[in-house]
Amino acid sequence: MNPAADSTQTSHRISADSGLVWTEEGAWPVSPGVVRIPLPLPMDGLRAVNVYVMETDDGLVLIDGGWAIPESREVFEASMKSAGYALSDIRRFLVTHLHRDHYTQAYVVGREVGAPVSLGIGDKASMDLMHDDQLSTDPNLSRLEAAGALELAEGWRAMMPSDSRPSADDYGMPDEWLDRDLTLDLGGRRVDAVSTPGHTQGHYVFADTAHGLLFAGDHVLPTITPSIGFEPRWVEQPLRDFLESLAKVRALPDLRLLPAHGPVTESSHARVDELAAHHDDRLELCVAAVAAGASTAWDVAGEIPWTRHERRRDELGPFDAVLAAFETLAHLDLLAARGDLVRTDEGTERRYSVLLG
Repeated sequence: MNPAADSTQTSHRISADSGLVWTEEGAWPVSPGVVRIPLPLPMDGLRAVNVYVMETDDGLVLIDGGWAIPESREVFEASMKSAGYALSDIRRFLVTHLHRDHYTQAYVVGREVGAPVSLGIGDKASMDLMHDDQLSTDPNLSRLEAAGALELAEGWRAMMPSDSRPSADDYGMPDEWLDRDLTLDLGGRRVDAVSTPGHTQGHYVFADTAHGLLFAGDHVLPTITPSIGFEPRWVEQPLRDFLESLAKVRALPDLRLLPAHGPVTESSHARVDELAAHHDDRLELCVAAVAAGASTAWDVAGEIPWTRHERRRDELGPFDAVLAAFETLAHLDLLAARGDLVRTDEGTERRYSVLLG
């Protein structure tokens, strides 16, 4: 997610799915047989992640699992108990993507109770990279250099020491790779697993059209925009992939939006339209910034507003600044691929210019 990059105006209706604030701890009924459990994300601007518990004839299926840290585990167990569930009732985890706040606790609990974990195969290359003992350089550094954010790259190197690799104890491989769009029979509930690369290459959403529900993960968020380009494996056109995936979700029926971060909302179509319009606006701003003389992604990021409060790039915190650099790089690369800008690679740095003539 990219709270830094959000400048959308949310006009769609928010559902009263229980809880005065969406991050409020508890087990909140969303639909018959579906409960939303918000889990804390300390030291993270996102504040919480929603885990969804689906009752089936065979037991419980969970969409995402939270971050494998003690604070999250404590709330997870208490919330499950308050809903009358035991961890041993869990039969399967469907994880929307590999980011730690979605995957790691699903992996840990799945191992404990014997519940298989499914993940999109598009995330396998990133997972392999995370566990590559021969990898000597953080892949994010080369991306920051390509964006022209050299000082930010130095700061990132200091924040992320070379030995900060994920532990195999909570970041092992899944039991199943989802490798295409398919319909899952989950103990009497039929759920469509829909591949939606963009936020990460392996991202999936899960559509329960019979009950009018879209478990959207981080692909469609109600109040912030998903981050683009933040994954271990460098993808050349993540924004193109994301926009194509948005169109794919728009082609589904209009469903209640059950996001990973934020409240349940009543219309997936309304929010998809807002996100598509947001990126159209950002693309126009990027072209204007390059026409005015900005030539790198970092330069362009300094010329466009961030967040709904229209903050300047230099007002962002270090992590949000990294997301802003990656986001802008993704927009500029898409513009170059479309022929709206010219990209020139100078060493490790990418520069952009307007078309002449």
